[in-house]
Amino acid sequence: MRVSVVGAGLGGLALAQGLRGAGIDVDVFERDPGIVARFQGYRLVLDPIGFQAVRDCLPMRWHPLLDEIVMDASAEQLVLDPQLNEIGRLGAGRTGIVVDRQVLRHLLLTGLTVHTDAALTGYDVLADGKVQARFARRDPATADLLVGADGVTSAVRGVLSPQTTPADTGVRFVIGRTPLTDEFAGLSKAYGSKIAGDGVSLLLGAMRFRTPPKQAAEQLAPEVTLPDIGDYVRWAMILPPNGSLENLTAQDTVLSRMDGWHPQLRTLIEQADPDNSTLLSIRVVKPGERWASGPVTLLGDAIHATSPTGGNGANTALRDADLLRRCLIEAGEGRQDLLSVVDDYERQMFEYGAEAVRSSLEKLPAFAPEAKLS
Repeated sequence: MRVSVVGAGLGGLALAQGLRGAGIDVDVFERDPGIVARFQGYRLVLDPIGFQAVRDCLPMRWHPLLDEIVMDASAEQLVLDPQLNEIGRLGAGRTGIVVDRQVLRHLLLTGLTVHTDAALTGYDVLADGKVQARFARRDPATADLLVGADGVTSAVRGVLSPQTTPADTGVRFVIGRTPLTDEFAGLSKAYGSKIAGDGVSLLLGAMRFRTPPKQAAEQLAPEVTLPDIGDYVRWAMILPPNGSLENLTAQDTVLSRMDGWHPQLRTLIEQADPDNSTLLSIRVVKPGERWASGPVTLLGDAIHATSPTGGNGANTALRDADLLRRCLIEAGEGRQDLLSVVDDYERQMFEYGAEAVRSSLEKLPAFAPEAKLS
């Protein structure tokens, strides 16, 4: 069996690692001109399902390394004013495993065949039931299954399910990161909480590695190369709906909305890495009607993109990867035919994926009251 995965994000790479470990041939095609063509960093909080999914997709020999580059998360989820006084609570405290996206992505890339500069232009289902993917600047690739793991603007989804399109909530946010130094010790109670300003919300999260990733890889898995990165604070400011940068840099856009805020909060933004600060929009993809069963399917944001306020986007993509991995192993070992296991995967994925999108949108008004949720 051969599988083509379109998209080198966390979900697609986790699936590829899991299939590789099971002896199934897999190629990954990425539209970016290079693996590090754009920054894909920042911390993620993985729930037990998401963390177990990534563990199960990785070789067991890398589990000690994975455990060394994550941290336990526990946040009270307070609501603070710009002077860091508690004025409310968002709800029950949140726990989980914190991991850096860039570090995890490099671990998942190890040993995989990834073809970059491979923008999908379409695909054809052949007479023998296989599927041939076509690309703008490389030869077509034929496989038994094509998996679209290519994000919110999925080219695979555009052919497979053109009626399924992203919905823009109108909410914009600026995200960045700042090295975590002793200077910011006083901000600890704000990590995992919401700082409510005048029409904006600022969210902070700490990323502390048990061992620096590069050092951990050198000690525990020399065949793995991880980024040389230190502890940091991830920050994100949610702007009013349709908020813009107003011709300012991402950093200055945030600072322009922090007049009179606690000095440590302003310093945190002032000392941020400008190359890793950017404006993003919150778009969602709701799974609609199922497409006709065949040798093409979707995974992660390509079919159920969530609002980040739900904290479940990466978790759901990793859950997809592990579920599809297990289904394809069944087919690879001859216990079920390919189309049956793909149908089983899609049936389950549609159900929990739709719930993940719904849950994330339900939480969005707490951070952006004027968001468009229809």
